[in-house]
Amino acid sequence: QGQFVESGGGLVQPGGSLRLSCTASQNIFQIYAVGWYRQEPGKQRELVAIITSGGNTNYANSVNDRYTISRDVAKYTVYLQIHTLRPEDTATYYCNKGIGVRWGSIKWSEYWGQGTQVTVSA
Repeated sequence: QGQFVESGGGLVQPGGSLRLSCTASQNIFQIYAVGWYRQEPGKQRELVAIITSGGNTNYANSVNDRYTISRDVAKYTVYLQIHTLRPEDTATYYCNKGIGVRWGSIKWSEYWGQGTQVTVSA
């Protein structure tokens, strides 16, 4: 039972860029934080970026400065821009909503969407 529709993934060459979209059915941003996760085959889902209800952003150390999360409230959409893609960015990317403002203490929903696949390969 997904709450969002993720899109924007695809096959990209190393060094390229992608913008992923996460669209909700209504404006939830005044109440919920939204996070982007990625999951590589055989590994656990990993939180990589969050944007809080107040619009503050935070990122996992592993993504350095290559990931940028943003939102368009009017479109009910949160974006994840990924620059200088690397093969290790290959994963399925999901978004989720949660209550809280601090990385590590947000209570995330148990429901997930289908995700969007990103494959980085020459």
